[in-house]
Amino acid sequence: MSTLRLTMSQALVKFLDNQYLEIDGEEIKFVEGVFGIFGHGCVVGIGEALQEPDHSLKFYQGHSEQGMGHAAIAFAKQNNRKKILAVTSSIGPGALNMVTAAGTATANHIPVLFLPGDVFACRQPDPVLQQIEIPHDYTNTANDAFRAVCRYWDRIVRPEQVMSAALNAMRVLTDPADTGAVCLALPQDVQAEAYDYPDDFFAKRVHRPGRRPLSPGDAERAAELIKRKKKPMIICGGGVRYSAAGEELAKFASDFDIPFAETQAGKGVLLWDNPLNLGGIGVTGTSAANEIAHDTDLVIALGTRLNDFTTASKWDFHNPEVELLSINVSAFDAYKMNGMPLVGDAKLGLADIRKELGNSGYKAGWGSQVKDAIEVWTAENTRLYTLDDKEAGFAQTKVMGLMNEGGIPEDAIVVAASGSLPSDMQRLWRTRVRETYHLEYAFSCMGYEIAGALGAKIACPEKEVYCILGDGSFWMLNSEMFTAVQEGLKINIILIDNNGFHCIDNLQASQGIPHFGCEFRYRNPETGQLDGEYIPVDYAAMVKAVGFDSYRAENSGEFSAALEEARAAEKPVLIDCKTARKSMTGDYGAWWRVGTPEVSRKPAVVKASKENRKNAAKAKQY
Repeated sequence: MSTLRLTMSQALVKFLDNQYLEIDGEEIKFVEGVFGIFGHGCVVGIGEALQEPDHSLKFYQGHSEQGMGHAAIAFAKQNNRKKILAVTSSIGPGALNMVTAAGTATANHIPVLFLPGDVFACRQPDPVLQQIEIPHDYTNTANDAFRAVCRYWDRIVRPEQVMSAALNAMRVLTDPADTGAVCLALPQDVQAEAYDYPDDFFAKRVHRPGRRPLSPGDAERAAELIKRKKKPMIICGGGVRYSAAGEELAKFASDFDIPFAETQAGKGVLLWDNPLNLGGIGVTGTSAANEIAHDTDLVIALGTRLNDFTTASKWDFHNPEVELLSINVSAFDAYKMNGMPLVGDAKLGLADIRKELGNSGYKAGWGSQVKDAIEVWTAENTRLYTLDDKEAGFAQTKVMGLMNEGGIPEDAIVVAASGSLPSDMQRLWRTRVRETYHLEYAFSCMGYEIAGALGAKIACPEKEVYCILGDGSFWMLNSEMFTAVQEGLKINIILIDNNGFHCIDNLQASQGIPHFGCEFRYRNPETGQLDGEYIPVDYAAMVKAVGFDSYRAENSGEFSAALEEARAAEKPVLIDCKTARKSMTGDYGAWWRVGTPEVSRKPAVVKASKENRKNAAKAKQY
């Protein structure tokens, strides 16, 4: 057997450079590059291997470990999980900083390979700089924190172990049902140890996950269930996008007059003006989607995790005859909420059910209800897009309108993640080009937005990329602005400055609790609380020092002008929007269960708690 003597790190880099994915006959290089921040735990091991010129992996310098992890997530998400970036860091704090990103990847079913450095396997230089010592378990290091948030975790304590570990990593990363974060912890001494690896370990390897068909009889059973129902609706989840099932969904909905609503991950699979598109559903949903959800007698959950925002805490479906049919490549998700679980690929599953149902002449019995509900919502959407400016500032919803109605290119990618903006985006954004709506909302991770925009731009350098975030998220994580400047990648940051975490402030107030700790105010010496004047920040001035072009918009006219100038700019851009506080969208027929105190000195809190218990009693119990 022919062998090649390499260090473990050199072998891992060479292996990663030869991984390919085949989807529907198309062969794609799977690992495009590596994000990294070098420290003593990785710079002379995997860092040396990456520095060598005998591979094609592009290296990107991160500026916060969490940020580069988020960029890698966005890169894979924008590529519909067909390409990935690996992420490497030093031990201790560098590694722990990536745990949040790993959780974000796993919650969203997005493949990312994390390669944190680790303490010495030999334990001779012990304890090393940045090592956490756990007296009761000396095998436990900072990297064990990844176990809770990864789909696959391994520690390479001998150089030959990298072969089985790397193969298992690829097994998980390329599996549409099981994908998410993968962590291979790399002790710094083992990174540099050599081994005679068999040549075939480095041969070109093509992973063919294929499409999982439904089990025999599943399509027939699903068709029989649908035929018994008069008012079915579809929830389009992210699995529809990753399965490339958009065209099949459009045919299915049209053939049987079945309306569909969108999750955050499923939005943009079909365009906003499809006559059966109800828009977002649930807590961040439209009045149209929630009205239909209240009345439906069959929910067809297609490629969705059915989280509490999508189902309005399992409350959204009021019809006593309602049943659930779930089609998902993941059995774990298909079995949720006690429905009829169909485990299989969304595209194949829909096609099989359409074939079974097509012979029956079935049509849903919604009459004009769907059309009427969509018309009412479209009028409300337009109203929110065109609100007049007020003395306190212009509306956050008008920011959406000015961007969406010609302010940015139709094929631009928009990125968001947390706060009130995902609510506004899911309700109001009119997707005109498929796969341009990029929301991270499974983890709702503050700080994803700027790094996510960078990752999306790396994935699609030919497109304009806009991230929309609040000032709260901006302060959480903005370090990858420097990477954008460094790489010459133009991203556009639309910063909503409303002086605080107003999404959570709204939740706090809605449960009868006085405003407390959510707004960006000076500490008041008289009260001792953070209820002084709002803190003014000139974000436009701040980012110029990094190398961004920037604009300050006090009103909608200035914002429109800034959007126009930004389109012509070559450098990264930030537009500082001084919007009116509390100018986001409201509620549209949904409920969200939160833990409101049953006992409180505040009567409004006790009242809200009683209302929560009343709604909880109406929710489906599974």
